[in-house]
Formats: sequence, C-alpha cells, structure tokens
Amino acid sequence: MPDAERDTPCGLHLFWDEAVTAYDFGPGHPMDPTRLALTMRLVEALGLDAGPGVTVRAAPPAGESTLRLVHTREYVEAVKYAAAHPDESDPRHGLGTDDNWAFPAIHSASALIAGQSVAAAEAVWHGETPHAVNFAGGLHHAMPAKASGFCVYNDPALAVARLLELGAERVAYVDVDVHHGDGVQQVFWNDPRVLTISLHEHPATLFPQTGWPTETGGPDAPGSAANLPLPAGTGDAGWLRAFHAVVPELLTAFRPQVLVTQHGADTHLEDPLAHLAVTLDAQRMIAEELHDLAHQLTGGRWIATGGGGYAVVDVVPRTWTHLVATAAGRPVDLATETPESWRAEVYRRTRRPAPLRMTDGARPVWRDFDAGYDPADRLDQAILASRRAVFPHLGLLA
Repeated sequence: MPDAERDTPCGLHLFWDEAVTAYDFGPGHPMDPTRLALTMRLVEALGLDAGPGVTVRAAPPAGESTLRLVHTREYVEAVKYAAAHPDESDPRHGLGTDDNWAFPAIHSASALIAGQSVAAAEAVWHGETPHAVNFAGGLHHAMPAKASGFCVYNDPALAVARLLELGAERVAYVDVDVHHGDGVQQVFWNDPRVLTISLHEHPATLFPQTGWPTETGGPDAPGSAANLPLPAGTGDAGWLRAFHAVVPELLTAFRPQVLVTQHGADTHLEDPLAHLAVTLDAQRMIAEELHDLAHQLTGGRWIATGGGGYAVVDVVPRTWTHLVATAAGRPVDLATETPESWRAEVYRRTRRPAPLRMTDGARPVWRDFDAGYDPADRLDQAILASRRAVFPHLGLLA
C-alpha cells in the first residue's frame, strides 16, 4: 500500500480496560503489566486514541461458555481454584509453576484479556469496524487444558474460534512473536478452515521447542500450519526477507475472510529472553505489511493482538503504539519525539529514563527471496525448508 494510503484514517476499535493490568504474576516475573499501562499512556500522549475513526472500548470478561470454545471445563475450573488458592501448585494444569505463578486475579484478569480479543473478533466480523487491536492479548502458548509460557487463556485462539462460530469459513492467523505460536497451532491443527503461520526463533535455541517446518497440520488439514524457524541472531534484513518469502504467498493462496495477527515484541535485539536482533523499525514495517495484506485479501478485516516482549520500557510501548497507529491509518513518523508527559510517566513508574524517539534509528532493507537465494546460508535454508514443507499443500511452487 502506498504511503499516502497508509495515512488515510481507518476505522479502529482499540480494546482497553485498565483492569487488564491485574494480569500480574508478581514482582520479578518477566511478564510485567507495566508494559501494558505504558503502551496505553503513549497511545494517549500521541493522541491516537482520539483520532478520526478510533473508538476505545472495554469488553466484559469471557464467560465460561466462551472460554470452552478452546479450553476444557476441567481446566477453567483449575484456573478458578488457583485464584482462590494461589499458594498451591497444579503442575498438571501448568499452574503454580516456574513460568505461570498463581495469583488471586489469575482467572478474572485472564478472562478479561480474552474477552477483549473475542469482542474484537465480533466487532470486525459484524462490520462495526474494519480493524481491532487488543495489545494486552496475544497469549498464544496456553493449551486447551494447560497454562504455558506466561499464558493462561489463549485469547487469539478464542478470537479465531469465535469467528468460526459466527460463520467464518477461512481464518488466517499470523504470529510474528519470537516464540512459536504453539497453542494456537495445536487448537486448530486439524481444522482446514484455519491457516496458522508462525515466524519464530529456531526451536533448538528457544522455548517452546516446537515450530519445525515439518509441522504442517493434521490428517484432515494438510498445509493448515506453516512454520518458519529462524536462526538465532537473525536481524532486520533476514527477518523481513523470511516474512516476505512465505507469508504473502500463503495468505494469497488461502484467501482468508479475516486476518488475526499476533505481534510479540520479543523479536527485538534488546529483549532479555530471546536471541533475535530485530529493531523497532522492522517490527513497525511488519505491522504495516500485515495491515496492507488485510486490505488486499480480507476487505480490511483485521484483528491484531500483542504478545511477548520483556523490554518493558525501551521496546514494548513504542512497538505496540506503532501497531495501534498503523491500524488507525495514522502512522507515527519515525522522527517523532516521545512526548515529555510520557517520559515523565515512565520515570514515575520505573525510575528509568524513557526512549526519546519513536525509532531505533535503523533503516531496514531486505533482499527479495525470488531474486535469488544462497543454498549455503542458514536463513535461506530455513526459508526453503518452510516453503517445501507447506507450499505444495496450497498449490504453490516451493
């Protein structure tokens, strides 16, 4: 999409309830809810929440019948029990473990985040808005019967499941978090109505050790899952090259009616829990590309969530603010200085200095895969493995 079109305001429902910050595993846990509050404060400081076509909404928590579109009754009851007994551990359900500490709001806050993503799906499907964002969501590791990787209820999977319940016949899910979107893939592993695409760090070097190219869907849905694991150390050029070598062609072939995306910010070079070397500027470019693909392929129907990201001050708020701005059709110029009021809020909350501009100063460039590849290059090997595994299932040449 040309820059002039990207500057045209889009309809956007931004789902936000301050109470989502109760999703708080406690001091010392990487999943610090401060990152959510600082994102919303930056959105507000830049005036994005008051822009043309933008509505800020709060949705109710997902009820039990909605949660059970993805999760088992037994698991939902286990989460409620963990809320009442946070000092007990339940390893069978992944609760009270090293990653997923139990806390009194574990059910209510998780259900609230899920409710925002489900409401986003409903609003887009019913035509209330073309785009919806829930940056508090993206909890893609949660399994039907188990918490995993800081995720309790799988809100992106719930959003997709709700779309299917409402009558969608083809939904595409694209996950650009540094970690494999394993929970969403598992939920729809054997469902030909859903295409899951995950771009992530190689499972040999990062949790959850899944997301190999050979994982391509169940027996009734061959080619419904696509995985592109990237070598540790991959930076902007490689990340963008890999995305463009796989994602647009798969989406075009699948012809989705709705696009659901997960924008974990933990691909960033400063993230403390992973090993890619992507900049804020490249993350912004991918958000723009997915926005463009939604307009090209789904009539603009796009639901975007946040996800991982543990550089709480320097990365996450700016990355997700760019996501909101992109979805609103009001991209923030990279030269923009962060507002002084926001910097003061960052210092008040964290006693740390805030970044001064809405950029890392990078100017990402990438080389198109179709222009030629190097069979000895590890990144190109990964791209080829992914294309060869899944492209033929969708009638594409690898």
